[in-house]
Amino acid sequence: MSKFVALTLVIGVLALIDTWLFLTPLANMHLFVWMSFIAWGVHFMAGGKMGGVKASALSMSFGAVVGMCAALAIAQMSSLGQLAAPLAVGVGAALIVVASKVPLLEAIPAGFYGFACIFAVMGATLAPTQAIVPTVVSILIGSAFGYVSEMLTDMLAKKDIALEPGVGKPA
Repeated sequence: MSKFVALTLVIGVLALIDTWLFLTPLANMHLFVWMSFIAWGVHFMAGGKMGGVKASALSMSFGAVVGMCAALAIAQMSSLGQLAAPLAVGVGAALIVVASKVPLLEAIPAGFYGFACIFAVMGATLAPTQAIVPTVVSILIGSAFGYVSEMLTDMLAKKDIALEPGVGKPA
């Protein structure tokens, strides 16, 4: 089986499972399947393997925490009027960039995705402190699906290669 076919099958089956998890056993936890898919995509966008896990799980979660802090800061800076939100978001964005000097948080785009996710969840009428747990849990689930899909794809592709005629036999 080619790697493309293996990836297609694995992603299709795992996407079914991921969606089912969010809509059935995890439905009452207020988690977000769309966020899981973003984290899953970030895993591959960051190159997969453990680097993809770091980007999707750690950098995205860090970005979500920074987003929560920015959202909380907006309320504290209400005296600045319409400048409060842009200032809090600007400082938060700068913090994500500065934190990228820490190797575990080096994926700046992933940090921005996590930052945006927390604000999207807040748009679903959750306060910043209520949004952080479902955001991070959804990100971690998506990160896990990214890692598992990559491992299963590699396993299926390698397994089939070993079954091809002539492979591994002396010439």
